[in-house]
Order: sequence, then C-alpha cells, then structure tokens
Amino acid sequence: MRHHAFVIEAEAEAGIEVAQAWAERELGMRTQGNPDIVVLQYGLLSVEGARRVTEIAAGAPFTGESKVVIIAASRAYHEAQNALLKLFEEPPRGTYLFFILPSLGGLLPTLRSRVQILNPYLDVRRPTFDVGRRTSYISGVAEEFMKASKEKRSAMIKRLTSGKDEEERRELRDEAIVILKGIEAAAYNDASQTYVKHAELLSDIATLRGHLYDRSAPVRMILEHLSLVLPKGLV
Repeated sequence: MRHHAFVIEAEAEAGIEVAQAWAERELGMRTQGNPDIVVLQYGLLSVEGARRVTEIAAGAPFTGESKVVIIAASRAYHEAQNALLKLFEEPPRGTYLFFILPSLGGLLPTLRSRVQILNPYLDVRRPTFDVGRRTSYISGVAEEFMKASKEKRSAMIKRLTSGKDEEERRELRDEAIVILKGIEAAAYNDASQTYVKHAELLSDIATLRGHLYDRSAPVRMILEHLSLVLPKGLV
C-alpha cells in the first residue's frame, strides 16, 4: 500500500527536489511545468497558510489521476499543524502530501503519527536521489562548521548556546541539528556506498541527534563532542 503523506527533514530546496524525484519515480509524473505538482513555501507556516494548503489539496488534478502538494516551511505554528491533521490523515483521493521542515524537533506527535518520514540523505536499499548529488544537501552553516578552525568552531558553539529565552534556545537547537545533519550527509557522501570509513562518526551522530531533539539537551556538550570527533577535510 502506497503512503499518501510524508515529512522530509531538510532545507526547502533539498526537500523539494526529493519530493519531486519521488513523484517522478513513483507516480511517473512530469515535474517541470506540471500544474499537478504544487510547491508552497513559507518562512513560518500559520493557520491561514495551513487552510490555504487544505484548499489547494482539495482541488482535483488538472491533467491526470494524481496530484502532489509540497509544503516547505522553516517553522510551523502548532496551531497550523493541528489544522493539517485531518488533511494528512485522509488526503483527497489521488493526492500526495509532502511537508518539508529543516528540523523535526517541532513536529507535533499527532502529525508525526500520520505521516511517513523520508530520509533525504540515505536509504541504503533505495536511495532517494543520485549519490553524485548528495553534496547539495549540506547546509551552509554545516559546511562552515566543518571547515572552521578550532577557535572559530568554539565561537560558533558559544553563539548556538547563548539563547536568552526558550524560543531563541529552540531556534538555536534547530540550527545545531542542521549542522549535525550536514555532517552526516558529508560522511555518507565521502564514504560512498560502503559507509565503513565514518562508521564511528555516524554512530555518534545517531546518538547525538536523539539527544538534540530534547528541549533540555546539553547543546554545548553535544557540539563540543562533535567538534572533537569530526575528521579533518570531510568537506
């Protein structure tokens, strides 16, 4: 049975590419100039934006039997996510939904339970994109962290752990997650198809990611550990 609702943890451009590639591969849809592939981008997805998504998703396909609605947002209000619950639980017939966020830390459990999570970096059994294109999924801040000197990394870590309130700390924690994901993508790309070369690093990242999604995560300790175990010349 094919899923109809997905969430992709990635930056907007990268996630949109993955969603379009899925539509082309799984549904045989032409991705360029196709009115049945709708891309909606938001900085902050509001309730009003969620209602617009629902209205667009409710429309019948123009040219075929399938329709793909791709929603990319930097953040999404919890109220907006609640407004999407019914749509993601029961999309209109023939409609496929993709919700792209740079971090799943703020994704409501009720919405997460209604979707399939797509990993834009790796599916060992069935890659979601060509190996040669993986480097395009490394964010600028992750690349900066990997290339930085010890002193500059320390300054970045200090900035990322200096939030003045809960909202700012959450935003900085999300940025730390983006760095971690970028390092993971670089490790997979560098290790090609075997993933043996950076096995220890990837194991550490899997553990650290779980901690970072916790609101009380010791972000400084996590980033300092990541800085210590990061191989030279990874990018």
